[in-house]
Parts: sequence; C-alpha cells; structure tokens
Amino acid sequence: MTSPTAPPGARVVPVLLYHAVTDDPPAWLAEFTVTPADFAAQLDAVVASGRTPVPVSALAERLAGRAPLPSRPVVLTFDDGFADLPGATAEALAARGLPATAYLTTGAITPGRTSLLPPAPMMTLAQAPRLERSYGIEVGAHTVTHAQLDTLSAAELRRELRESKETLEDVLGHEVAHLAYPHGYNSRAVRRAAARAGYASAVAVRHALSSERDETYRIARLIVRRHHTAADIASWMAGEAARGERARIAPFPDSPATLGWRLYRAARARLRGPEFAG
Repeated sequence: MTSPTAPPGARVVPVLLYHAVTDDPPAWLAEFTVTPADFAAQLDAVVASGRTPVPVSALAERLAGRAPLPSRPVVLTFDDGFADLPGATAEALAARGLPATAYLTTGAITPGRTSLLPPAPMMTLAQAPRLERSYGIEVGAHTVTHAQLDTLSAAELRRELRESKETLEDVLGHEVAHLAYPHGYNSRAVRRAAARAGYASAVAVRHALSSERDETYRIARLIVRRHHTAADIASWMAGEAARGERARIAPFPDSPATLGWRLYRAARARLRGPEFAG
C-alpha cells in the first residue's frame, strides 16, 4: 500500500488508542480489546521502532507552538478506565519505560454513579492517582457518561465536559487539561465547548495518523482492534498504513459521510435522548 504523505514540513505522529487489555472481554467490547500477549508484542514493536513515546500533553504543546517534540514521537492512549489499566497494563508500560495518557469516564469508575457504558470490569476513581504516582501515566477526562457529545444540548455538553474535569481534579489534586471525545464524536460546537471548559487539547479518532500540523482539539488517533498484530503496529510506527487499511494523515476535513452520520445521530438523539457513544 502506498505510504501516506504528511502535510508539508510536518512529521507524522502515530497516536494509538487502546481500550481493555484482556483475554476475556465482554462481548460488546471484544472488537476493541487486545490480549495481554498481543499487547506485550505490540509494545515491543513500539520500542523496536526507535520512536520516543510521549504523553498527549507533549503533542498538545507542540501543536500550540510552545515546545518541540522528539524527532520520531509516538503517543499511547487508553480510553474509559477498564480494570486492567492500573494493574497489568500499566506494569507492561512501566517495564518498558513507556509513558501514556489515560482518559477516564468518571461516571463509570465512581461508586454510586452511572454511565452509558455497558457492563464491564472497571477501575475505580480512587485508583486514578496511582496511575500518575506509580506508573507516570497522564490522566485526562473522557466525560461523565460516555454520551455522543455532538448530539447533546449545550447544557448537557457543558455538564459532561466540566463535571468530569472537576471530578478528576478533585481526586488528583491538580488541573486536568486533556480530553478524549467518546468514540471520537465531535463537531465545531463541541470543540469550542472543550476549549471554553478549560481543556488544552482533545483527541478524536479519525482512524488516521496524526502529525505536527494536526488540530489541537481534533487530534487523530488509530484504534487498536483485536485483529491488529505487532506487524500492524510496526507499520504505523513507520508512518504507513496497517495491512488492508487506508493510509491517511491528519489534518483533513470531515467527509460527507461523517457529516451525514452526525446529522442522523442528532435527529435520533432528539427522539431517544442521549445515547452511548460506541
């Protein structure tokens, strides 16, 4: 497959999105999980690539023009806060000296709270400080309920963005400046709201490689799915597409299909109310 072309003067930055690392995922999550053995092989591929892993905050600083990046950076991210994260998954990262960023869905990890995530083993909010103190994993927000943000009212959107941020800041004792849109769903209005809520960056999905010219509030990520192998990770590290997949580098405009899907989901949400982003 032909390698993608980065914007002029910009370096490619692979930003990988993981969810749970487990041999026995719930059926709804299975496509978005990798086994511990595959995860170890994929991390080894990252190390072997010679790329320098950095947290999202480092990429955000570069996009804002405030700091440089290493010559060949890579970013590892984890969404939601599944139970493996503050244990075996964080230990696998630490054993290789790999920093990462974890985006936590506060309604799913806070006792007595609820979210739209289907049932799954989750970490707890009380474990969030351990991610930082013991493993050097940067913590970001992933909203309260994991709703489709681009279908919410302005008031609902503000609550999702601000309450999750404040909940994490209370338990961590410092500012939480980075956001992940659930399932990557966002719009111009959502991106503006993220900035107004005090976030310094936000990651989407986009199924594409990021770059040093990417959008600060729509950073592209590549979802690591169950079928991906260490060889696929190596291709991404080389700035190329994984086998059988399209090669693309952000930034780029939303496609007509993406815009149409957003309009459909917004209309459905007006009838049904907020829905799970997944």
